[in-house]
Amino acid sequence: MTFDQRLRISLLVLRLSVFLVMFIWTLDKLLRPEHMASVFERYYGISGLGSMAAYVIGGAELLLIIAFLAGLWKRFTYGAVLLLHAVSTFASFGKYIAPFEPHNLLFFAAWPMLAACVALYLLRDSDKMFSL
Repeated sequence: MTFDQRLRISLLVLRLSVFLVMFIWTLDKLLRPEHMASVFERYYGISGLGSMAAYVIGGAELLLIIAFLAGLWKRFTYGAVLLLHAVSTFASFGKYIAPFEPHNLLFFAAWPMLAACVALYLLRDSDKMFSL
């Protein structure tokens, strides 16, 4: 297997795994809008979001991640996914300061995913396998 083939497979695996995480987070917004509202209030300081906001945000995010999965408009979609995940990762900064408090270790999984998003963005022109 050539380097180019290994690179394309690696980027596909990264894109699929980032999509999977983003898809579950998006479904959470659509299926549990009250949870999205509590997350936005707790981590972003935005209160008063109702179900309609969750559906609009979740719907827009769903369109974005489907385009990301398809490899469409890579500069925009890969960049937007990177930005969304970076904001989410840095909004949880307090969790990293106290890693051994209950449930805080789980937040550290955000860092390898952020690295995957950065790699995908930087190598987006080489991500061609199953990409439109």
